[in-house]
Amino acid sequence: MKIIIAICFLVFNYLAHAEVLSDAKSEIKITLVKKPTTRPMTVAFIPGQKKYYIADGGLAPLGSETEAPISKSLIHTYEQSGKYLASTFAGFDNRSIFYNELTFQLTTITYNISSAAGFAPNTGIFSLDLDSEGNLKGSSKEVSGFNPAFGDSATMPSFDSESNHYFAKQKRSGTVVVIDAKEGNKIEEITLDLKSAGVVYDDLSDNFIAATSIEGEELAILDVDHKAILIFNAKGNYVGKSALPKDIKLRAQNHYNGLGYTNNLFFIYNEPEGEFGTYYGFKISNKSK
Repeated sequence: MKIIIAICFLVFNYLAHAEVLSDAKSEIKITLVKKPTTRPMTVAFIPGQKKYYIADGGLAPLGSETEAPISKSLIHTYEQSGKYLASTFAGFDNRSIFYNELTFQLTTITYNISSAAGFAPNTGIFSLDLDSEGNLKGSSKEVSGFNPAFGDSATMPSFDSESNHYFAKQKRSGTVVVIDAKEGNKIEEITLDLKSAGVVYDDLSDNFIAATSIEGEELAILDVDHKAILIFNAKGNYVGKSALPKDIKLRAQNHYNGLGYTNNLFFIYNEPEGEFGTYYGFKISNKSK
């Protein structure tokens, strides 16, 4: 009986891992044609508009008597094919950008959402106004203000429309804070089983973890040092890894930004490729949300 149970466990474990692609499959390449304001942060996709939006980060300059301390960061729009369309000033030091499938809004989360480093204008969560063609207008509406529940000031939270939760990776750790988007309160902390994945926290992206909305493979994070994407379930248990192409050139900055997850793809910024860098979107699982 014990042997049968053990065999069943091994089969189940194999099937769970079999869904994760052993080698990440490149599905799209977006070559940046405009210099980032400082550095690209995350990527969003709106299915109905068939457009990608890449948000730059960058702190606001010091204010003066004639100018408010508003970030000069841009948000860049590309067609689904990767063709560049426009760059728009929105006034935010973007950390995360995503399409909220519950509110049908393109949304940005700014640096210092937790106000851990002090208050500043345009800090919090904002919906970005679009015209009927999906082009950014440059105007926005506040969704919520600062929220200490997000923890680290530099966190790049991801959003899961299925659960209506934010997932905020905490720096120098394997800790992910889960925040209820409706109430704004911290629900739980997930501790990633890094030991089973064969990594330590400083191998990984420090501020970003993807919420995939895939059952049993809910979280995905870039292993910078080993050029792979690691997949965990909602309890933090290690599920598997998807190896990146050996020739992709990851830099130290990939620990902190230049990442994203949208349209069922994990996006990674390959800085050395092209004049201003290139984003690759990788398929990492045979499952879909």
